[in-house]
Amino acid sequence: MSILKPINALRRKLMHSITKNVGKSYTPKNQGLSTNIEIKRVLISRPNQRLGNLLLITPLLQEIITMFPQCKIDLFVKGNLSSILFENYENIDRIIQLPKKPFKHLIKYVQVWLSLRKRHYDIVINIDNDSSSGRLSTQFVNSTYKIFGDTSEEIKLKYKDFKHLAKYPVYNLREYLFNQGIEVNEYPIPVLNLKLSTTEIEKGKKTLNDLVNNTKKTICIFTFATGNKCYSETWWSSFYEKLKEEYSNYNIIEVLPIENISKIGFKAPTFYSNDIREIGSVIANTEVFIGADSGIMHLASSSLTPTIGLFSVTNQSVYEPYGNNNMSINTNNKSNDDCIKIVTGILGKS
Repeated sequence: MSILKPINALRRKLMHSITKNVGKSYTPKNQGLSTNIEIKRVLISRPNQRLGNLLLITPLLQEIITMFPQCKIDLFVKGNLSSILFENYENIDRIIQLPKKPFKHLIKYVQVWLSLRKRHYDIVINIDNDSSSGRLSTQFVNSTYKIFGDTSEEIKLKYKDFKHLAKYPVYNLREYLFNQGIEVNEYPIPVLNLKLSTTEIEKGKKTLNDLVNNTKKTICIFTFATGNKCYSETWWSSFYEKLKEEYSNYNIIEVLPIENISKIGFKAPTFYSNDIREIGSVIANTEVFIGADSGIMHLASSSLTPTIGLFSVTNQSVYEPYGNNNMSINTNNKSNDDCIKIVTGILGKS
């Protein structure tokens, strides 16, 4: 194991202990907010570079745009992936990117933090309550109103799904604005959405057709995941054989990770691209996606293809795909046959 991993773990633990109370005593300025208020500039703080964590921002983006269609949104993130993921969100004005390796790019790192002070925001929203950088950035920026990410007892009692990482920022925003006198709606939380264009989807359709070279509908699988979220070759081989047997009238394709690993030994036609949106556009043309909790699982969900998330170690209530006929399966208490029944149910709705 790299020595950097325990050092980073210690650093995160130390920073969390230092910053956990940042914003606890914050009292919003009384500016007489009402239903007539215009929120013109918003900052969303999510200093993280992981694919899934960034895609989980999209419901909040949609919520803000629905409530304040003319507003401009800045994002405070890490790395440059978000500029690709959110390129079709027209309200995004600026993406402020922290370097992935701050100690290697210390001057740039400091410059990025200082750039947060260049604009005044009507409201800043920290996505993750446990993010030290998120809480510090929310405290640091000039903003009339600040949401630090703490979930109130009212939300915990009112919504059973408040733990979900894509949902509680929306619930927090609604509650905060309601408490400031702004009328909010109680419609369902928006689903993850990559906002693929018609051109992208058509290109994905052509790529898929070239891959399978027939007119049958397609099931997509992703057999990789990081760490102990990854299922064994034994599990995937057994499940893949059941899929082939049950859905012989469907194509089955496998999306590969950058590591070029297949837990079924490359038995199915495979697809890989270093373009995240291209992967999403191919998945968007399939009938159902099946994969373990991972960034690609969230990408599939955001492509608006029905997504089945496989969970064995991570918390379903925090990360499960939702809406749009999405399902999550705890494989600790569900067999492969149970999974097949769920796939059948979803395909019957498509």
